[in-house]
Amino acid sequence: MSADDITDPAAQRLLHRRLARFNAARLKPGTPSPQWREDLAREHEHRLLEGDFLESLRSQVQVAASAAAGNADHFASWFETLERTGPGQHHPLFDWLAEEATLAQMRWFLTQEAAGEAGFEDLLAFTQVKLPPQPKLECARNFWDEMGHGKQGAMHGQMLEQMVRELDLHPAIDTTAWESLALANTMVGLAASRRYAYHAVGALGVIELTAPGRVKKVAAGMRRLGLSGRARAYFDLHAALDVSHARAWLREVIRPLVAEDPACGQFIAEGALMRLACGARCFARYAAELQIEEAAAC
Repeated sequence: MSADDITDPAAQRLLHRRLARFNAARLKPGTPSPQWREDLAREHEHRLLEGDFLESLRSQVQVAASAAAGNADHFASWFETLERTGPGQHHPLFDWLAEEATLAQMRWFLTQEAAGEAGFEDLLAFTQVKLPPQPKLECARNFWDEMGHGKQGAMHGQMLEQMVRELDLHPAIDTTAWESLALANTMVGLAASRRYAYHAVGALGVIELTAPGRVKKVAAGMRRLGLSGRARAYFDLHAALDVSHARAWLREVIRPLVAEDPACGQFIAEGALMRLACGARCFARYAAELQIEEAAAC
């Protein structure tokens, strides 16, 4: 893929379906194979495609990210403003989901979201490798929350799977909007490549910062439609928990990293904006698919 393909929806659909299948395979535990050389060659081909995509996405946010340059206090202030002014923030889609969406429309939205979920706990596990002690410890605390403090039924990923089963949703790569696949592919690409470690820190942090308002409205819409507490549990939990996670991420991860090495702030900022840009693209696609009034979605 070349950078020019980023505006071609057909090319993007093919690319992100291909990368989604690659990511599903490369993250799955495997066994030794006599074809390991051929497997590595295929992986190299896909990693080049992934790198081209991520670098193209980076090029779109680098100038905006430079506004974060400065000391740790300035960076933290800039980062916090993303909740209000970042790409895709407070999109009318979520008020519409809370107040107007039908059950069929909500189920379609939830299917897309489930298909585009990259697994926050696994992204955390990748990202924390060789970070300094203070950020690593916060990643560990966040990971323990994601893992339900050791209780399988309380694991956040299990809660999402429970919603999928309860609502009889069928997320699949070939029926998922490429924008949703691109979001997941971006998160996996950043977390699984150490050259993007700081980008992953920014992307994960901005999820914690911006998710509560959105998931609260999704939960409200599910409640309005009579969906059970078990089905809503994933969204109800994140509406509250991610607020404290965001504060801790700024205090324990981002501030220490930028204070120690201000240059890494550019990459943390890029990662945050890359994640928000992917989310904004998803929201626009969802609004178009759900035929939300154009005036309401602008």
